[in-house]
Amino acid sequence: MEELVISNSDSNLNSMLSVMIRRAMSSLLNSRPKKLEHAMARIGEDGAMGGSIGSLVESLSLVEKYVRDAAEREETVNDVLVPMIEHSLKCKNSKYANQAMILLNWLLQDKILFESLARNLANLINFKEDHYIALGWCILVRDLVDYDKSVVQHQMSGIRARHHSLLTILCSSVSQLSLIVCNGSVLQHGFELPTRLALAAADCILTLTQAIAKESLGSKNDFERSRSSDVATSSEPTSTSSWKHRTKGKEQLDDLSISEMGMLLWENLEELIAVMLKLSAWSRKSRPLHAEGAGLVLQWLQGVKTYYGCFSDEAGSKVPNAGVLLVASCWKHYSMLLRLDDREILQNSTDLLDQYLSGIEFYSDAGTKEQTADSSSSTETIKFFLNCLALLLGRLDSNRLASVMLEHELRISDVLLSQMTGGSASSAEQMKTLLPKLFKLLDELDGPSRAFTELIAEYCSITADFRCVQEVLKRLASGSSMQRRNAADIISGVIKMFPDSNKEFSKSFMQDIANHLLDRLSGEDTLVCSHAAELLALIDPRFVLPSLVRLMCSSNESTPLADSYGITLVEVLKHHNQNFEAIGLLLDCLSSINQSQDHPRVSAKMVESLSNLDVDRVLRLIPEWSNSVKDWTPLISPLMEKTFSESSNATIIKFLSSISEHLADSADFVLGRVLLQAKSQKEIGRNVLSMGESKPDGNTDMILLQQMLFDRLCPLLIIKLLPLRVFDDLLSTVMYGQSLHPGVTLSSSFSEYDCIAAFLLNRALHEFEFDSVRKLAAELCGRIHPQVLFPVALSQLEGAIEMKDTLKIKACLFSVCTSLAIRGWDAVSHPVISKIVTALHSILFWPSTVGDEVSKAQHGCIDCLALMICAELQVHKPSQDSASASSSPGGSAVLGRTVLSSVIDLFTNENVENELHSEVTRNCSPQMLIPSRLCMANVLISACQKISESSKKTFVKRTFPRLIPAIQESTDPHIRAAGIQVLFSSVYHLKSAILPYASDFLSLSLKSLREGTDKEKIAAAKLMASLMASDTAVVERISEGLLDARSALLDVATSDLSVEVRVICRKLLRWEDEESFDAEEYPMVLV
Repeated sequence: MEELVISNSDSNLNSMLSVMIRRAMSSLLNSRPKKLEHAMARIGEDGAMGGSIGSLVESLSLVEKYVRDAAEREETVNDVLVPMIEHSLKCKNSKYANQAMILLNWLLQDKILFESLARNLANLINFKEDHYIALGWCILVRDLVDYDKSVVQHQMSGIRARHHSLLTILCSSVSQLSLIVCNGSVLQHGFELPTRLALAAADCILTLTQAIAKESLGSKNDFERSRSSDVATSSEPTSTSSWKHRTKGKEQLDDLSISEMGMLLWENLEELIAVMLKLSAWSRKSRPLHAEGAGLVLQWLQGVKTYYGCFSDEAGSKVPNAGVLLVASCWKHYSMLLRLDDREILQNSTDLLDQYLSGIEFYSDAGTKEQTADSSSSTETIKFFLNCLALLLGRLDSNRLASVMLEHELRISDVLLSQMTGGSASSAEQMKTLLPKLFKLLDELDGPSRAFTELIAEYCSITADFRCVQEVLKRLASGSSMQRRNAADIISGVIKMFPDSNKEFSKSFMQDIANHLLDRLSGEDTLVCSHAAELLALIDPRFVLPSLVRLMCSSNESTPLADSYGITLVEVLKHHNQNFEAIGLLLDCLSSINQSQDHPRVSAKMVESLSNLDVDRVLRLIPEWSNSVKDWTPLISPLMEKTFSESSNATIIKFLSSISEHLADSADFVLGRVLLQAKSQKEIGRNVLSMGESKPDGNTDMILLQQMLFDRLCPLLIIKLLPLRVFDDLLSTVMYGQSLHPGVTLSSSFSEYDCIAAFLLNRALHEFEFDSVRKLAAELCGRIHPQVLFPVALSQLEGAIEMKDTLKIKACLFSVCTSLAIRGWDAVSHPVISKIVTALHSILFWPSTVGDEVSKAQHGCIDCLALMICAELQVHKPSQDSASASSSPGGSAVLGRTVLSSVIDLFTNENVENELHSEVTRNCSPQMLIPSRLCMANVLISACQKISESSKKTFVKRTFPRLIPAIQESTDPHIRAAGIQVLFSSVYHLKSAILPYASDFLSLSLKSLREGTDKEKIAAAKLMASLMASDTAVVERISEGLLDARSALLDVATSDLSVEVRVICRKLLRWEDEESFDAEEYPMVLV
């Protein structure tokens, strides 16, 4: 009696547990995928979790424990698997994530759970006779095997890690699935038709065995793996390559070990044959071509089993490696084409068709060249591709098949006919009698009419019968759609045969053909447009480009017509991408349009017409063309010559900009030619510059002066086009000469330069030079590698400071600023930065007036220091060069301190023992330091404006803990006002990054507004307004002090002695009421 009670208790507990698991599974499978994944990530976290996430976490924990306990007791887990199977069936055609897959992926990450789930899943199909469950099982297993396709938006790491073992376990189900397939047919009007379950089972077998075939090929050594990549990703048909190498010799195959997966596939060969019998039968009614292909595959499988199976029948012998590898290599492609529910095949049908046709063509040629044993191998490989071709074309519906045949019928016909006949040729005499009949055939939509177009083209190219060509052109212009297509094929043949023809067409005749084809580009028939584009690419560019460029420049962008012109232009350039004459002609056409628009004597009506021509539409196509150029050697040299000979032609510079990456690949040649051109130019003197300042005598002098300017700018513009990587090559002698060799430095005079770096420095620092040339050269100097630039810049800067040469100082500063802006940490970490900083501070002590040259130089120093601060705050991964630089004495630090720390030291007048501080403030009274300290405030303001988003918080953290107390404790009103201006600028530019100090900012502004000087009050009012107009988080942080702020503004607005202060405070109060504040009204430049 006691045992009965215990038994009933256990039964009740199991029943309750089953109900709980079912409810948990329902909750998990009906949850949103993102919530389910979020709950998985929260498993194991401490603390209570409420809401839907907490419920999902509990369900996950329950399911996991249930599966783990079942694994330990070796019990089934059907209460987990069956709901997943049912859910997969419901979500079969859903485009969203399958929760069952996500849950399985999570569970399979555990080895113990994986073993239990995988074996239970494999056994379920064997013992569960429910057809509904079996159908869902097939769908779930197919999704598991094809995990990388079924749920694209989720990472299936668990399934991926166990995929090999999963295939091994699931392979045991193939026998049961084949029984379902064999018993799943019904007869209807003499044809076998499959049930829904039989279709799913067959597709499951194909998916599973395809994955096993891929695994078996991928698990072998490099020889086989290198020959077994997917057909669709190979330039040469990969399977044919595999066949070719597999038939090279038995000794190679014998060296390969047969993988476990390969043997699994071989052991299921009988089941595959049974499935192929059914697949062939099912396709006979609706897909006869596919049925034929399936029948051929069936025969091949039977032949392989018969031939190689006999070896395994012998005592102690194994299946030869060749048999296993042969089945795996071919079945990988056959199973892909046989799968019943795979939309990817339909999407890639054109690429696959091209691969199979290419394979047949390749091995047909190989079979012709290689006789004896290898010839039979080529024959077998051709059969393989023919089988694939039949399966591919046979699975297409009627509309898709008609489209493919229309597009590829000539090639398909040629390929298939080449397997049966050797072909024949017709003489010109026979063509004369056949020509009228052939033209009639051009009006039809059958194979022979399209095939005869080649014969007509050959006839037209070798005879003097121009009436034939004129008839073709007439059909191309006004015939029916089919006539135009066939006429285009004939013209194609004529143009292709033209170079080898005995008859040379006149230029006017070729121009006539080109004009007719250009007219076809505006037609609605896309196929004719495509044909016309291909034909125009074959014609001499002289007859095509002038008209085509003008059409492209005048067309409305983003229209089908513009797209048609653009595609054609790219095709023309691609076809002639080794011919500079075509590129030169293109540049001449574009330059002609630009020059016509700028010509002073063009009438108003013509200007309006020319204004619609946009050459940039053509230039935007150049990168696409440039990627097709394999060898730039024959193009770069004439391009350089044309650029230098037409130095004022901006179109050529734009063109070169479009191909800058390709120019960089030939940087030594390009820079060498630039250097040669630069050396040929004479140095200019004071007389030339004075000539520009005064009005030249006569128009001729002005033209000569402008031409000289363009000639000197041209080499610099070419250098500017090149990417930074060209300047990073420290071993380039044409870029840096001998400057980096031990004991050798760049000449300080740069008068005789032997490299690009010296040339740029010469142009930037020469006493007499055009301003635009000097400025561009200084900017390009900033691209020079810091190891070369900074020592030279420091030397020149120190010399210029000694001579008070502001022109050279500004050039050096521009170069250093550009380098800091471009290279960031790599520049600021250079060892000489500390000396450059010292030099900048010495310039800031010079007396100046607003707008004079010294003042401009000082503004450059301020920007330079600000860029240094921005650069040293960057999050960086030091390169080898920068790492060595930062480890050197100095680096980004200024005499042991960062630039930011040094700037704050000087502004706050702290750390007087600091070497830099003592050096720049030596023999200066506190009053004399005020202008310099104000400059430091301007540096901080400039840094706020320039700093990157990622560095803002670091800047705030390092700056304001020192700056705020210094402002509060300062006794000088100018310093306090300047400090408040810095705070105002930081609020405006750094936004929410100042959040930790927002309350301090407000307190400081209130104190200054009540107790400060007029300048302090004005700055404090602006700071307060910017805080109130800042991000929501900042406003919330200062909310407790807003009433005090309004009260203070009101008091100052009504009672302050300064009219200016009262006006600003009233504006701010009015802004607060109107809720509109324009910070631009309050400039951030210190007085």
